[in-house]
Amino acid sequence: MEPIEICSDASARQQSLLRRYQQVRAHTEWLSSTLSAEDQQIQSMADVSPTKWHRAHTTWFFERFVLQDLRPGSSAIDPAYDYLYNSYYDAVGPRHPRDQRGLLSRPGMAEVLSWRERVDASISEALSEGEISARALARIELGLHHEQQHQELLLSDILHVLSCHPHAPVYRAGEEWAGPPRSGRPSQWQSFDGGLVEIGHAGPNFAFDNEGPRHKLWLEPFAMASELVNEADWLAFIDAGGYEQPRYWCADGWAQVCQAGWRAPLYWRQRDQQWWVYSHAGERLLDSTRPVSHVSWYEADAYARWAGERLPTEAEWEHAVGASVQLQQAFGAVWQWTASAYAPYPGYRTDTGALGEYNGKFMCNQFVLRGSAVQTPEGHARLSYRNFYYPQQRWQFGGLRLARNAA
Repeated sequence: MEPIEICSDASARQQSLLRRYQQVRAHTEWLSSTLSAEDQQIQSMADVSPTKWHRAHTTWFFERFVLQDLRPGSSAIDPAYDYLYNSYYDAVGPRHPRDQRGLLSRPGMAEVLSWRERVDASISEALSEGEISARALARIELGLHHEQQHQELLLSDILHVLSCHPHAPVYRAGEEWAGPPRSGRPSQWQSFDGGLVEIGHAGPNFAFDNEGPRHKLWLEPFAMASELVNEADWLAFIDAGGYEQPRYWCADGWAQVCQAGWRAPLYWRQRDQQWWVYSHAGERLLDSTRPVSHVSWYEADAYARWAGERLPTEAEWEHAVGASVQLQQAFGAVWQWTASAYAPYPGYRTDTGALGEYNGKFMCNQFVLRGSAVQTPEGHARLSYRNFYYPQQRWQFGGLRLARNAA
């Protein structure tokens, strides 16, 4: 997908945004096109949202925050959708409980698709006819990046849904759906001097509010592994009793291991003395050339301790990736856990209104992941992007890269 062009001419910018809008919205429909209505209704755990809900929620976002802003006083297609498809915007009003989204059998698939088409027609018309405000353009752009986030969520969620089926069904066949891309290179340590560095978003292109302000900080000398931790590396951790020895785990992590019975990454299955990994392409044998995926922060931290190393801070990660071409698969393989708590940068301020709830309210008890995954939509990865999840969550495409202090 082409990036949004920075155009001085308002009409040209609107046309560029219109093309992007149509591409992003069509891609969501393509992602769901192989799924039955039954597939799209299931919610397999509280963290997962049904595919139908993703399609409806992203449509609600454009209707609630773009169309109703473009046309003050206009009403929603169905006022009940404010309750059904609001995700977490308290300023908008009450909402349906997250862990009960799979119970929303109505509206059905046909109604959701019709709603998407009507909203798409209205926004396309607004972008095609006359000049609209900079505020509206910014909200459309935010909505597109928001929908790309949900495209990746859709893929992580449907993988969990299908993994619950005893026959390990295939979402899409092909190498590109079989998990993180292969690498297989021997890992080497890349050294960095540290010192006073700058991190955070800079420039005119889009970034979420949590990526700034750009600021200076001090880094001690450090080194990072050139490769991601792979599936064979993780198997060695398992075989060494990594999930059985509390000395590698923080207290909360060990409690999670004991409570949940973790013995391997999510989607690893042992059968006939072999390890299999479930992916969008179905089951495959463990592959030593693929980065490990679907591990929690607790697991990533425990592995690093077992290996005698540590996780990088997000500042180390951003500085190292920005300075070196030797770090492989920084983007497009798996998101990489860091040692950094998800917290505001110095000088950070949330926006006013409901959209101010987008990122800032979640800066508590979560950890930052950097990079991007193979499932991340094209054009949605950048050096300053801050992904974040709770330390026990592992249904996302999370892996790790090791770091160490300079000798």
